[in-house]
Amino acid sequence: MQPIYSVEVKKVNKHIPPCGENPFNIKEMYVIVEINGQQFKAEEGKKLFVQHIQDAEGGATVEFEKVLLVDNNGTVTVGAPIVEGAKVVCEVVSPLVKGEKVLVFHKKRRKGSRKLNGHRQQFTELTIKQVIA
Repeated sequence: MQPIYSVEVKKVNKHIPPCGENPFNIKEMYVIVEINGQQFKAEEGKKLFVQHIQDAEGGATVEFEKVLLVDNNGTVTVGAPIVEGAKVVCEVVSPLVKGEKVLVFHKKRRKGSRKLNGHRQQFTELTIKQVIA
């Protein structure tokens, strides 16, 4: 008995990109920068939520010179303690963003003592415009 229809199968590997393309969409350069005592991985175009910066205004440009590590196409430069001449230029998108509410509940058993506190952390939203290294 013969099949009613026939199908021709072609094997095409869709996962191999054309020559010159980055197969994993990896950024060419990134840095580790310290902002307000915390370390962040910074790439151009990335959006960061950092601890609230007091003097920041919306649309202002902020520069951070405390760059701890630079990775430029696999060439890693580690600072001792910082990399000289490297900086990150950011634009303030929103000077005050509140995080999710965290509820802190204290209770002492058998005493009828209860206390409920809420806390919302304040952040500043930044967009990285340029990484200079």
